[in-house]
Amino acid sequence: VQLQASGGGLVQPGGSLRLSCKASGVMFRISVMGWYRQAPGKQRELVAKISSDGSANYVDSVKGRFTISRDNVKRTVYLQMNSLKPEDTAVYYCTTRKSGMDYWGKGTLVTVSS
Repeated sequence: VQLQASGGGLVQPGGSLRLSCKASGVMFRISVMGWYRQAPGKQRELVAKISSDGSANYVDSVKGRFTISRDNVKRTVYLQMNSLKPEDTAVYYCTTRKSGMDYWGKGTLVTVSS
């Protein structure tokens, strides 16, 4: 299983970024895909996940600002992040599960700062 995340960078507060994660080695169409993040000195937390039917769940702190989506043809999951805040600064990881095991991408750094 390979998960290749991209799209991170430096953005000012109130700005937007879109993260992408391309998956291989899994039956993407039926896989639950998720985004986690880990801020400096903090535990990794689930940001959003999307099921095979497109239903999504979000951590309370990003509801109304972030949107997770998927493109089964491109085998890619996206995280659209709007109205970014300094507290969104973290390394963002794409994740999925296969055969009872969790798989993680390498992570992409998002820095929200003026």
